[in-house]
Amino acid sequence: MKTTNRSILVGAAFLMATSAIGPGFLTQTTVFTEQLLASFGFVILVSIIIDIGAQMNIWRIIAVSEKRAQDIANDVLPGLGYVLAALVVAGGLAFNIGNIAGAGLGTNVLFGISPQLGAVLSGVLAIGIFLVKEAGRLMDRFTQMLGFVMIALTIYVMFTAQPPVGEAAVKSFAPDTIDFLAIVTLVGGTVGGYITFAGGHRLIEAGLKGKAALPEVTKSSVYAIGVASIMRIFLFLAVLGVLSQGFSLDPSNPPASVFQLAAGNIGYKIFGIVFWAAAITSVVGAAYTSVSFIRSFSPVLENNHRYLTIGFITVSTLVFAFVGEPVSILVLVGSVNGLILPLALGVMLVAAHKSKIVGTYKHPIWMTVFGALVVVAMAYMGVFTLIEGIPSLFE
Repeated sequence: MKTTNRSILVGAAFLMATSAIGPGFLTQTTVFTEQLLASFGFVILVSIIIDIGAQMNIWRIIAVSEKRAQDIANDVLPGLGYVLAALVVAGGLAFNIGNIAGAGLGTNVLFGISPQLGAVLSGVLAIGIFLVKEAGRLMDRFTQMLGFVMIALTIYVMFTAQPPVGEAAVKSFAPDTIDFLAIVTLVGGTVGGYITFAGGHRLIEAGLKGKAALPEVTKSSVYAIGVASIMRIFLFLAVLGVLSQGFSLDPSNPPASVFQLAAGNIGYKIFGIVFWAAAITSVVGAAYTSVSFIRSFSPVLENNHRYLTIGFITVSTLVFAFVGEPVSILVLVGSVNGLILPLALGVMLVAAHKSKIVGTYKHPIWMTVFGALVVVAMAYMGVFTLIEGIPSLFE
C-alpha cells in the first residue's frame, strides 16, 4: 500500500474514532461501569461486534458507489438525501454545542479559566484547522495526535487504578446481568448520528474509493472501531479499578472523580487533558461531517465548504458562550439522533443491491443480514428514546 493511502486510511479511522470519543462517550462509559461493574465488559464486547457490522456496511457502500451518503439516499428515493442531511446537520449542531462545552470544562480543569472563555479559545483553535489550505491533512494529523494522547493517558490512569482484569475478562463472556439499553446506547454513541460517516466521507474527499479500494477501506473501518473500543476498554478498567477499591464516584462529574481517585491531583489534570482532547476532536469531526452532508447539493456549497465548516463551529461556540448549553434542544435532537443510524444504514443496504448505484459490485449476504438486524434493533430503541425525550421537554 502506498504511504499516502495508508496515511489517508489511518486519518479517516482516527477522525471517526475521535468523533465518537467525546464528553458523552467518557460519561456513558463511567456511569454504565458504575451500574454494571465487571459485567459491563459484556456490553462493550457485544457493542463492538454491532459497531463493526454497521460501519463495514456503510464505509464499503460509500466507497464502491463513490458518493456521499446523502447522494446515495437521493438515488434510492429522491428527496431522502435531504431528509438525512437535515437530521445529521441538526444533530451535529446540537451535539457540537455540547462538545464545545466539554472543551470549555477541560480548559477550566487545566487552567482555572471560565468554561466560556475556554470554549471560545477551543473554538478558535478548531476554526484555525479549517483556515489552512491543507485542512484535510491537518485534521488527520490533529485527530491522530490527540487520539494517541487520550489513550496513553487513560492507560496510565488504568494502571494506577489496579483493576481486577481477570474478573473483567470472565464477566465479558459470562455477565451477571445483560443490559440491552446499555448496548444500544453504546452503539449509538460509537456509530450513531453523524459519527460513522466521518471517516467514510473523508475517504471519498481524499479520492480513496472504488472496488479496488475495498480491502483497505474495510480494514480502515474496523481499525476505527478498534481505536474507539480500546479507549472504551481502558476507561472501563480504570473505573472498575477505582470502584473495586471501595471508592464512590462524584455524581456531578463521574469521569473526573475516576481520574482523581486513581491518580490524585495529577489524575485530575490528566482528566482535564483527556476531556479537552475528546471534546475538541469531536468538535472538528462533527463540523466536518455535518458540512459534508450538504456540500454536494450545489456548486456554491461545494466551493465554500471550508467556510461553512468554520461557520458551523462559530455558531456552536457562540451559542454555548452566550446562551449556555440548551438542554431541552439537546434532549430532543439527541433523541432524533438515535434514528439516523437505522435510517442511513437501511438506505445503504438497499443501495448495495441497486446496480445503478454500485455497478457490478455484489454485497456479501452476511453483511446485509447483519446490517438489517442492526437497523431493526436501533430503529426500535430510537423510536423509544424519541417518545421518552419529547415529554421531558415540557416537564
